[in-house]
Amino acid sequence: MVRIKRIARYSLIRLRQWSSRLTLSLPRGLYARSLIIIIAPMVLLQSVVAFVFMERHWQTVTQRLSTAVTRDIAAIIEIVDTYPDDENYLNVITLAREKLALNIAILPPDPLPGPAPKPFFSILDSILSQEITNQIGKPFWIDTVGNSNLVEIRIQLEDKVLRVFAKRSQAYASNTHIFLLWMVATSLVLLFIAILFLRNQIRPIQRLADAADDFGKGRPLPADFRPRGAIEVRRAGLAFIKMRERIEKQIEQRTEMLAGVSHDLRTILTRFKLQLALQVPSKEIDALEKDIADMQSMLEGYMDFAKSEVEEETGEVDLAALIAAFEDEAKIRKHRMKTNIVGRKDIVVRPVAFQRLLENLISNSFRYASRTEIVARNAKGRLTLFIDDNGPGIPEDKREEVFKPFYRLDEARNLDESGTGLGLAIARDIARKHGGNITLDDSTLGGLQVIVDIPV
Repeated sequence: MVRIKRIARYSLIRLRQWSSRLTLSLPRGLYARSLIIIIAPMVLLQSVVAFVFMERHWQTVTQRLSTAVTRDIAAIIEIVDTYPDDENYLNVITLAREKLALNIAILPPDPLPGPAPKPFFSILDSILSQEITNQIGKPFWIDTVGNSNLVEIRIQLEDKVLRVFAKRSQAYASNTHIFLLWMVATSLVLLFIAILFLRNQIRPIQRLADAADDFGKGRPLPADFRPRGAIEVRRAGLAFIKMRERIEKQIEQRTEMLAGVSHDLRTILTRFKLQLALQVPSKEIDALEKDIADMQSMLEGYMDFAKSEVEEETGEVDLAALIAAFEDEAKIRKHRMKTNIVGRKDIVVRPVAFQRLLENLISNSFRYASRTEIVARNAKGRLTLFIDDNGPGIPEDKREEVFKPFYRLDEARNLDESGTGLGLAIARDIARKHGGNITLDDSTLGGLQVIVDIPV
């Protein structure tokens, strides 16, 4: 019992392995899989039909034809043996030619030729040999190989050899290839028509997938995009359009709310500044002015966060020119900076949003480190930025927390620095609106490595 369970468990494991291998070997595209769904049953059906036809019809017809030809040859042998005094057997030869469509000749009693090589697949050779053995029972030699329309049969008699030339069509169902040709040709025509219809059904799904991908990357929908295809595909397209409208409306409302709140608070802070400017300078006034400056910085962060939600058209940007601006800033700050761009320098992004992303990331490096290295790789439609510094870095367990809005990692940063904790949140939000992401890792310089990966 235990052994049976082990065998069953082993068989189940092997079955799962085979199933996983088969799944990996199959194409993953909907178009290719749909073609397999159409082609596989068609090929299977044709194989079954062809096998049944070959096994039943072709073999049965060939069997009957070979039996009839062998019966005629047996009758001729009987006549030859019955009337041995017939001069040159002219009457028998004439009878065989006119009545049986067989060309015969009586040869001297020479030995039969040696056995010829048998074809790999020949129904005629095997069936005709079997019929001659069963009906005549004498030594014989046949030649069915080749493209000739004749079949040669030699039968060893007592003092002579009977040679018979019969048409191949008399003993063989030779029109079978016509059936196969029609079956294959018809299947190819039907398959071509199916591919055309299938392509028209798959194209709307591909366009919907491209539209969803473009929306995830922050790109506008094509002007000619509208739901097409089958009812289910149209419903999916309409649901996608409505979902996109709801998301855009929600983003717009959120942006307007943040912008309105920031504007109102900025107005109040301006009044505070004017009132404090009219007061006599003192330590209390200086503290209040510092608080107002911090609040002003926070409001600017809120406004930047609100601006990151605004939809912006994509455009071509020179990556080298963007990074060169930060090299100039590094020289002013006396900050060591090294850059390297691999691949094309022209990228397609949201220009203002992408510049804000770089400002937030590189300014953090300028603030907390003394050395920065930037490596950009543009290949296969994706831009990967590596920003390394020698600053204090961020603990591994905090690298996801720092991307939350208003989160400040004071333990690793200067407590006297003001900020809202929105810099990395804005940067990741911009990267994700481009269809990419930002991750953090350890830098070879000893600090933090920021990895930006977006499609361009």
